[in-house]
Amino acid sequence: MGGAMFTGIVQAKGRIVERIEVRHAGDADASFVIAPISDARGLDDPSAVAGFGSGSLAIGDSVCIGGVCLTATQVKADSFHVDVSAPTLRLTTIADWQVGRCVNLELALTPSSLLGGHLVSGHVDGIGEVQNKHEDARSLRLDIAIPGDLGRYAAIKGSICIDGVSLTINSVEDIDSGGSDGRRSVVGVNLIPHTCRSTTLGALRVGDALNVEVDTIARYTERLLSYREVENSSGSDADADSDS
Repeated sequence: MGGAMFTGIVQAKGRIVERIEVRHAGDADASFVIAPISDARGLDDPSAVAGFGSGSLAIGDSVCIGGVCLTATQVKADSFHVDVSAPTLRLTTIADWQVGRCVNLELALTPSSLLGGHLVSGHVDGIGEVQNKHEDARSLRLDIAIPGDLGRYAAIKGSICIDGVSLTINSVEDIDSGGSDGRRSVVGVNLIPHTCRSTTLGALRVGDALNVEVDTIARYTERLLSYREVENSSGSDADADSDS
């Protein structure tokens, strides 16, 4: 769904309580029932969890679930339903989501929302993989491999969204391994204890797949620069023609 924006600041964690497979015309999509289980601040704030129930969430509202923007299709007091199309299943980690999995939840921005992270659309750019995990002082360090074509949007001290969580990039390494793996980039991020507790990232293991969304501003900047190069090139050609 287009139009909704998020910040990558997780408001609650939810648990998948039902997965419903739907097959139509030879292709398959799925519906999920998700129950909010805890607020993200670790304060046992019932109002945060209630924000994803029938008192606040409405049919048609956008929710960022594990980094993917989805639409609430049914809302009950203690759970809500979302439908996931076949293309979304193919392009994200949702195809592997099963009952019992915990996911990060965030409601769409409103005019009065605080922008605590960075602008996130919930449109996944690619699937990453946890390459390494270790303690780094009081934080948890994750090294995450992302597809090579996304590496150009990663910059030290820039932002990246991992499974719906806005994170600061602390290192970037571009790797060209050749063979079947080809090019990839490894970004290093540090999770403070609060982030480990309040999101699903603290429980990640090496080899786990992740939904990755690069910084929207970086993507627009690249597009603008490419147009400037075309315009400059056209101007140079015109000058050359006039000289002749």
